[in-house]
Amino acid sequence: MTAGHQTLALVLFSTFIAVTLGITTWVSRHRHGSAEEFYAGGRLFSPMENGFAIAGDYMSAASFLGISGLIALFGYDGLLYSVGFLVAWLVVLFLVAELVRNCGRFTLADVVAARMSERPVRIAAGTASVTVSVLYLVAQMVGAGSLVGLLLGDSGTAARTLTVVAVGALMVVYVTFGGMRATTWIQIVKAVLLMGGAVALTVLVLLRFHGDFGLLLTSAAERSGHGERFLGPGLKYGGDWTARIDFMSLGLALVLGTAGLPHILSRFYTVPTARAARRSVVWAIGLIGGFYLMTIVLGFGAAALVGPAEVRTSHASGNTAVPLLAAYLGGGAESTGGAVLFALVAAIAFATILAVVAGITLASSASVAHDLYASLRRRRARVRSEVAVARIAAVGIGAVAIALGLLAQDLNVAFLVGLAFAVAASANLPVLLYSLFWARFTTRGAVWSVYGGLVPAVLLVVLSPVVSGSPDSLFPGVDFQCFPLQNPGLVSIPLGFLAGWLGTVASAEEPDAAKHAETEVRSLTGAGAV
Repeated sequence: MTAGHQTLALVLFSTFIAVTLGITTWVSRHRHGSAEEFYAGGRLFSPMENGFAIAGDYMSAASFLGISGLIALFGYDGLLYSVGFLVAWLVVLFLVAELVRNCGRFTLADVVAARMSERPVRIAAGTASVTVSVLYLVAQMVGAGSLVGLLLGDSGTAARTLTVVAVGALMVVYVTFGGMRATTWIQIVKAVLLMGGAVALTVLVLLRFHGDFGLLLTSAAERSGHGERFLGPGLKYGGDWTARIDFMSLGLALVLGTAGLPHILSRFYTVPTARAARRSVVWAIGLIGGFYLMTIVLGFGAAALVGPAEVRTSHASGNTAVPLLAAYLGGGAESTGGAVLFALVAAIAFATILAVVAGITLASSASVAHDLYASLRRRRARVRSEVAVARIAAVGIGAVAIALGLLAQDLNVAFLVGLAFAVAASANLPVLLYSLFWARFTTRGAVWSVYGGLVPAVLLVVLSPVVSGSPDSLFPGVDFQCFPLQNPGLVSIPLGFLAGWLGTVASAEEPDAAKHAETEVRSLTGAGAV
């Protein structure tokens, strides 16, 4: 990138940041300071608006940068992420959306605490939600660093470090001053930009191959250096049985993890009714489905036109495949057209990251204030202090995410999100499903279910090749890995369900049949819902 082209991209970055800060400022002047306003935007959004916001929350840097990069490097095996992320929404639509909207108020813990002893359940669920959110935030930070490093032509860590810190600071500003209403409008703007950018790139790629998708696949396979193997399973996950089992573990985590993501669940509280929540999901599925189909074209397009070797040279994990593809489609990195298209795509990707981190930070700060802090205070103090605590929590969570983001700069963002999905599916999904559908479920079962999934998931990641024992690890110079899989979902998700069952059958507590009946009626009919 020439200096002029870098300036163009930075101007586009700055324009989006200015627009989003303007939205945040406008909303902050009209806010009422209530918990419902801060956490749920006053529940005033329509199904279409919320559907776009959900899509904006979900279509993260992992989707736009990470998945396309994995497809460009590994072909068919990279498709697992697109398929898994999309199929997961069927679980959300049929098992979660309406029921969570009817039973909860602001967070996942509200659903569980409706029929359990409140304090231990809120502490457990809040801890799990913050852990998942921080893991998800790290992926966005890594994506931001990759983008700006490519833009500035700086392969060192200085530019990426400054970018990660800047993104962390901006997300704190969005959440602290704008709350859910500003975050939602930022998500809507970002979703429109991202879909527009993806459509434009997809059309340009298909035009290069005269609309022949088969020719695109054939060209990608030839350029990959792997021939027909590039279009079949096994290039990344087929080397041995460990890799194949890792493939199954990742797939399970992706399909089940969405229903346990705190920032997605909190979106269902921004609409006035359960019916609106379901319609929001239908809107989101349409947008997300179209987007993931386009990531397939973009990934194979990058393999065919840019080449896996150049993608890997730019970033070892493939995070820069789409910006490189945009530069190529515009006429090359040194041409004006290539630089303009590259700058547009980089700005859209940067907007994606900023919007997603705002949503995740809001959800995690809500868990800290509404679940963890409120559980340690007397009830009469909650309304007065929760929102202030949430704003302080946003700063702390931002600091933690920045530190971890700097540590994980060389990992693929889609892979990092896969870890967050595994933890969400292990810790949050079992307790959510048990609370909604099992009449005998008890407080001990709920607490055991959360920790029984959360602790093994995090521990197995620490003991896996992700952290140590290989050149691509977080700490390549040490080796304390003793768990062979990179994604713990295949082990930790069943453990979460098993721990919930064991805790319930081993509990002396008698399940409250009346509370279960009330929760069941409320979840199915909406009677008494907030």
